[in-house]
Amino acid sequence: MDLLIPDKVHDETRQGEALILEPVGKTNGRKLYIESYGCAMNFSDSEIVASILAEKGFETTSDFNSADVVFINTCSIRENAEVRVRNRLKEFAGAKFRNPGMVVGVLGCMAERLKAKFLEEEKLVDVVVGPDAYRDLPNLIEQVDGGQRAVNVLLSREETYADISPVRLNSNGINAFVSIMRGCDNMCSFCVVPFTRGRERSRDAHSVVAECKDLFDKGYREVTLLGQNVDSYKWSGQLAEGVEPLAVGDEITVVNFANLLEMVALVSPELRVRFSTSHPKDITDEVLHTIAKYENICNYIHLPVQSGNSRILDIMNRTYDREWYMNRIDAIRRIIPDCAVSTDVITGFCTETDEEHNDTVTMMDYVKYDFAYMFKYSERPGTLAAKRYADDIPEDVKQRRLAQIVAKQQEYSFYRMQARIGKVEKVLIEGFSKKSDKDYCGRSDQNAMVIFPVSENYKPGQYVNVLVERTTSATLIGTIVE
Repeated sequence: MDLLIPDKVHDETRQGEALILEPVGKTNGRKLYIESYGCAMNFSDSEIVASILAEKGFETTSDFNSADVVFINTCSIRENAEVRVRNRLKEFAGAKFRNPGMVVGVLGCMAERLKAKFLEEEKLVDVVVGPDAYRDLPNLIEQVDGGQRAVNVLLSREETYADISPVRLNSNGINAFVSIMRGCDNMCSFCVVPFTRGRERSRDAHSVVAECKDLFDKGYREVTLLGQNVDSYKWSGQLAEGVEPLAVGDEITVVNFANLLEMVALVSPELRVRFSTSHPKDITDEVLHTIAKYENICNYIHLPVQSGNSRILDIMNRTYDREWYMNRIDAIRRIIPDCAVSTDVITGFCTETDEEHNDTVTMMDYVKYDFAYMFKYSERPGTLAAKRYADDIPEDVKQRRLAQIVAKQQEYSFYRMQARIGKVEKVLIEGFSKKSDKDYCGRSDQNAMVIFPVSENYKPGQYVNVLVERTTSATLIGTIVE
């Protein structure tokens, strides 16, 4: 399964990662341990949390047993993430028994939904904090120090953390995530995000560009713009001095996602720009033409389909049908012919028949995705689907359907890789290969991992041209060409 999972959205190898940074300035002697699960947004949020607490003198540690404050940043999207979190909290409870002064807290998407269980029933934690309340953490920790349990899971219509410059934790100094918006207004029936992350709101466009400029000046060479639905990004505000209007108006401008992409691309032609995630109902030809216009905006789009059947898409409340999705794929192929496309697929959604499942299979045949995240449906408490529909597909049927699409995707992942043989890929060197310090690794424009021998003329953070000579199902293998 690892060969089907690109690392920009939901990297399984990072699940449970503890974040570490070098101490900056005066410390208060207290140590912070923060562990993250879920999507790239959660890892980005952990950087925000670390920034807020670093300002208060906390330094990080990789050993929770030696920490004064232990946080776990949670995900509610998939059931196995919740199981992992509960198991880790039990381990933290053991450490707290040995160190009664330790503060244990739950952050993120599980916080609001399970606050009563964590605080009162299971008594596993001292503090519960939702995604919009991280500024309140120093105050909440003080409350716990005073002998009280503390909770803040209030959702905000304004909070974007635009003024907080995230520390870059466990970073290679080359790739960085930049959050451009928070929350989600799409009410997909299987998803908890609108309830855990609140309503959609976009960051000030100028603060996004400023963050990207700062990263470039510090040596970073790739940014990934993050949002639950980047295509619905929309910011209206006062123009910064010297900035040309992007829409009709004297002092107020409206910036959409295509405009923002262009603004970030213009930071430097040496700064690669990626983004995640797009929504089929919102991705426009304007965005596609912007990608085609700038060489440094990567030819890679993650476009979740979820199902290839229109009736299932309707009860998922995806607000598009099979034909609309295929129209968007056709537009991508027409405007950006060399664009890689990845997707999300859910098998065994409520009431799905074998014939409807087959529509998903034929959609995969139509698109021939480069990558796919593939899951069998897992009912999440609090979602619209949990309230409206019975989870009525037997487990063995879900598993059979999942196995079929996994096999199908393996076929197309290999097909897409094979098509790159003989081509020269522009690769941003990210570091040494996991298997050998004699090989470099980096990603192509289409987000494929590329492995090639180390050359003393090049180092991480530089671009090289690599001639692809062979492939596996997941990796391009080649040599540098001048």
